[in-house]
Amino acid sequence: MQLKGIHHVSAITANAKNNYDFYTDVMGMRLVKKTVNQDAPSMYHLFYADEKGRPGTDLTFFEIHRAGHTYPGTRSISTTSLRVKSDKSLEYWKKRFEEHSIEQEDIKERFGRKTLSFRDPEGQRLILISDENNNGVEAGQAWEHSSVPEEYGITGLGPVHLTVNEAAKTEKVLTELLGFRKKGTYEQWDVYETGEGGTGAEVHVEEVPDGQPEKPGRGSVHHVAFRVNDEDELQKWQEVIQAAGYPNSGLVDRYYFKSLYFREANHILFELATDGPGFATDEDEDHLGESLALPPFLEHKRQEIEESLTPLDTSQP
Repeated sequence: MQLKGIHHVSAITANAKNNYDFYTDVMGMRLVKKTVNQDAPSMYHLFYADEKGRPGTDLTFFEIHRAGHTYPGTRSISTTSLRVKSDKSLEYWKKRFEEHSIEQEDIKERFGRKTLSFRDPEGQRLILISDENNNGVEAGQAWEHSSVPEEYGITGLGPVHLTVNEAAKTEKVLTELLGFRKKGTYEQWDVYETGEGGTGAEVHVEEVPDGQPEKPGRGSVHHVAFRVNDEDELQKWQEVIQAAGYPNSGLVDRYYFKSLYFREANHILFELATDGPGFATDEDEDHLGESLALPPFLEHKRQEIEESLTPLDTSQP
């Protein structure tokens, strides 16, 4: 068995409307699913992705109204990357961020690729990464109806960055348990890859031995998910993780995919998630994200759930 790459990254926002406005209007991503946190249905769970919500392209957010400030630290997914097609795309984004007064750094090379680091309005730490020289997991396709020209649009998730106290422990989980391969090192980061490799299948790990654990809040990342083929393979992964002595959630049906959760040795939450059945399970592909979608086991509570949520208009013009 081999994990195929990054499946999705889930983060925290304190305001679903502002979050929706930024990721659709400024970032040009498509909202492919407006649903709720299945474990706490009174909060939104928003999924932004490529044109169809392909696995490996989903950046998702839980809305927690009272989420406080994030105090960065260890035991964290400290940065999330988003893929673009070319180095030229980064020049477009630098100008776009300037126009929208988005906090950003200069374009710089990381591990042989051009990148642009920036923060969303809640301080979410993000990096745009160029796929110009990428070989590996195929990217998604930018949405043709985006506010961003298709040639510059977001095509999926790139490497996730982990900041930990003891890198050797995380390395052991990645390589010995999950089958990642060490690919190299740059600056203070060790790079691991899985599957076909490339920007869509990497984890970058930084060790800060004396660092304090991150205090999460708005703009922090809750977990990262890695791709598996199907439920049968997910079941086998559960057996492997169980045998290694890691407590886990068991298989969880998220309706759009099946999941398994566990914490690695530095306490970062990992999820393994199946590629299917996908977001078109309960909505037409042309109208993804336009209405509140609920899994069947929550449908009987629709009125109660809708009354608990602040209305969020995501209809397309």
